[in-house]
Amino acid sequence: MKALVYADVEKLDYRYVPDPQPQSGQQLILIMASGICGSDMHAFLGHDERRPAPLILGHEAAGIISGGPRDGERVTINPLVACGSCRACVAGRDNLCPDRMIISMPPREGAFAECVVIQDNNLVTVPDHVPLAKAALAEPLACGWHAVRLGAQALAVPLDQARCHVIGGGAIGVGAALALRAFGATEITVAEPNPVRRATLDAIDGFDAVAPGAVTDVDFVIDGVGYAATRADATAIARPGGVIAHIGLGEATGGLDIRRMTLQEITFIGTYTYTAQDFRDTAAAIFDGRLGPLDWTEERPLSEGQKAFEDIRAGKVAAPKIILAPDAS
Repeated sequence: MKALVYADVEKLDYRYVPDPQPQSGQQLILIMASGICGSDMHAFLGHDERRPAPLILGHEAAGIISGGPRDGERVTINPLVACGSCRACVAGRDNLCPDRMIISMPPREGAFAECVVIQDNNLVTVPDHVPLAKAALAEPLACGWHAVRLGAQALAVPLDQARCHVIGGGAIGVGAALALRAFGATEITVAEPNPVRRATLDAIDGFDAVAPGAVTDVDFVIDGVGYAATRADATAIARPGGVIAHIGLGEATGGLDIRRMTLQEITFIGTYTYTAQDFRDTAAAIFDGRLGPLDWTEERPLSEGQKAFEDIRAGKVAAPKIILAPDAS
């Protein structure tokens, strides 16, 4: 099969690699759409030691089952594989399974390829009326869904009475804003520093796009970036008794004003990916339209992946998400 292989820092090769072979309990998926995630960009830049070259990146994907009794079924992929039997899994918090694995991280190759293998129970069937490029958004949108669910439980006021603010206008931030709306929030802003992307966000219904620093006194802050500067912003604008949900993994340390958080009883929630139920719930919300038309992506051929990564890094991409699709044969 053809795949986009991370070969070295800032180097992706589109080349032939061996076809993956499904084992018992797995399905072979013909990939129709695969989104570029921030974690893929971290690997591309050589900033993620967990993803060493050579490696096929990509974990936000949807496609068609090939072979077996489910042949031809359209599916979206939950890329997190948990053990199913540990304390976290039994409690429904499988995203915290100590033995969890994800495609695009060794030993599992990712979805920037014509095919990938994944466990049966990690697949959600996609209705015929839903394009697979939209179904591929279930993974990044589930991250925001999970953060909103946890944050709403910690808030002292109902979401429909809360002032909500999301830091970061990429797919994680946009997904969090759309999840806030689906959960009942009515006052939602999204901070995005890139004016080109901010113009795109202005056209998305359900929230207001603003420049960083434009919002203060917020009940619920979601940091979809995860840098020291964005954490500093979050702790500065959260109201006393407010909640910060932290999704982004951009930078490991710095930014939190622990003294202010302590004195003002501001709750900080670290949120890692999503549970299997969050993923299913997000997919259902995509299918029934609760997350909107999801028309803010840009599609490019898989063979042009190198250029897509370069454009994202250069800030030339207006869309919150680039979806890579297989090249026409």
